[in-house]
Amino acid sequence: MTIGIMGAMHDEIAELIGLFAEPGQSSVHRVGLRDFYVGQLEGQDCVVVLAGIGKVAAASTASSLIHRFGVSQIVFAGLAGGLADHARVGDVVIADRLVQHDMDCRPLFPRYEIPLTGNTEFHVSATLAAQLHSASRDFFSRHITERISGADMERFGLQSPQAHVGMIVSGDQFIGSAQAAAQLRAELPQACAVEMEGAAVAQVCHEYGIPCAIIRTISDRADATAHVDFSQFLSSVASQYSNGIVRNYLAAMARDAGPV
Repeated sequence: MTIGIMGAMHDEIAELIGLFAEPGQSSVHRVGLRDFYVGQLEGQDCVVVLAGIGKVAAASTASSLIHRFGVSQIVFAGLAGGLADHARVGDVVIADRLVQHDMDCRPLFPRYEIPLTGNTEFHVSATLAAQLHSASRDFFSRHITERISGADMERFGLQSPQAHVGMIVSGDQFIGSAQAAAQLRAELPQACAVEMEGAAVAQVCHEYGIPCAIIRTISDRADATAHVDFSQFLSSVASQYSNGIVRNYLAAMARDAGPV
């Protein structure tokens, strides 16, 4: 089994790519404008790739992972803005379903429905979501203080961060105003978080019958404060979450697989 691992921005998967740096540990394949790192992480066969930002970039990368590298599943890790009241900065949200909030082909199709698919929501693998949820809880209980300094914990108010499972919505726009965030909450009240790639990955995986999982670190409340300390949060917190949780996930997958 080979697991595809995607991130939209370099810091989100930089540590995972760095683990392939030792000679003989991996191979790098250039497809289009993307480098795909093929090797083993935590005893698990993996392909790690920087997808880029937006739904088209994510869909293209997911398709390459499936067709060029034959992955058995895809995990996407990155940042999101919080929409639900319980999704606080420093929490993570693992998707159980995803919606493209900017898809609107009315009157030909209902709002949010992906034309010619009959689908408004794309559900992810419940098994993979549960495994990511477990990996997140393990990270918060055992590893977070090893990876994030006390100063950064205090700076970003990381008090008892939680892992949630719920709806994530995606669109090709950065939600950075209180008005836009409020509109999304009103139109999609079950949405926990908003980002720019996950629903596209879920659609591609649905079409090809490949299980996927999406995990997002809440970096802001998707309002007018969305830009505050973003770079610092990305490098000091979100990157540590993504890399630490994904490594926990891979290690658990390798243990469950047992000896070959």
